[in-house]
Amino acid sequence: MKEKFTAQFVGNRIIIWDISKGQKLYSNGFVGKPLGVRKPKSEDEFRDPSEISFFEASYLIEKKKLKILDENEKILKKEHFLERCRAQYLNFDSKMKVYKHLKDLGYVVRPGLKFGVDFSVYTKGPGLEHSPYLVQIIESEGKINPIELVRAGRLATTVRKNFVISTIIKKKLHFFVFNRYKP
Repeated sequence: MKEKFTAQFVGNRIIIWDISKGQKLYSNGFVGKPLGVRKPKSEDEFRDPSEISFFEASYLIEKKKLKILDENEKILKKEHFLERCRAQYLNFDSKMKVYKHLKDLGYVVRPGLKFGVDFSVYTKGPGLEHSPYLVQIIESEGKINPIELVRAGRLATTVRKNFVISTIIKKKLHFFVFNRYKP
């Protein structure tokens, strides 16, 4: 995808006003979604502008495929954009590192809020499969409570997904995969 896109901050949302470009982003990697549509199932649902996540926007900016405008329609410098990301998300830089790594490997990475995790990860994409992975990022100096680990494992088993913990140790990304139990 060589095309460049423009998005604009509207409060704490990032909007692509051009409907056809929002549709193109979604069809070329499941990036963003039309406003008011939880899970787009077809191109017919792209009748409204699209919203993209802070992670999607950051990734596209890094790939030089997106420019962001502020609320006054002025181009937002990358450092100001990152300030807004860090204000919105705790540990944004660590989460972005995981997001970028997974995207670069070809995975489709979507928000995992519905499952109480950082990301829901697909091998093919939403609507084509159920996401096989739930990813939670933990800071390297952070600790995980064993009860939380059991809770995460039970959730992953209940929704038929593999639970993945990601952390950065000595500047290197590590993934710990817990396969769901199938009795």
